[in-house]
Amino acid sequence: MFRRRTQEAPENPPQVAKPPKPGGKGRPTPKRSEAEKRRRQPITAPSNRKEAYKRVREKQATERAKAREGMARGEEKYLLKRDKGPVRRFARDYVDSRRTIGSYLMYLMMAIIIVSLLPYAWAKLLVLVAPALLLGIVLVEGLLISQGVKRTTARMFPEENRKGVGLYAAMRAMQIRRLRMPAPQVKPGQKD
Repeated sequence: MFRRRTQEAPENPPQVAKPPKPGGKGRPTPKRSEAEKRRRQPITAPSNRKEAYKRVREKQATERAKAREGMARGEEKYLLKRDKGPVRRFARDYVDSRRTIGSYLMYLMMAIIIVSLLPYAWAKLLVLVAPALLLGIVLVEGLLISQGVKRTTARMFPEENRKGVGLYAAMRAMQIRRLRMPAPQVKPGQKD
């Protein structure tokens, strides 16, 4: 205002391009109205309570189906707490790689029941002796599997929590192979 002006100064000084700030996004900030338009999506609210419950049930059913499939495949995030961890995975593979009498126990018991219907004396004797004998064999087999899993996991996973792994393996050995959850990842006879 009170300065002296010189005639030598150009009227339009050349514009110097400013270097972009490090970490900048490289584009202008959108206006609020544009950002709100992009964010808006049509809301399809249920018209009544019955429809709302139906949607919730459908969503839960799809989530349960997804979790069931993930558990059957043995994905760690879908497993129950009792099945998680490398020690339990090893115990499952240890049991699933062997054929056990315990996994055939139900079939054998059904065969004994069918034989008991026969009118022969030896069938009646078989019904008295066979169930106790089978249960004894399965108990001994469970103890051997439990000890084998405990010994092997102690050697392979010294830093991991191995509490209850023997009982876990013995119980899995008594289940019918097709009904085991998580599903077996190894074939019978395959080395673990």
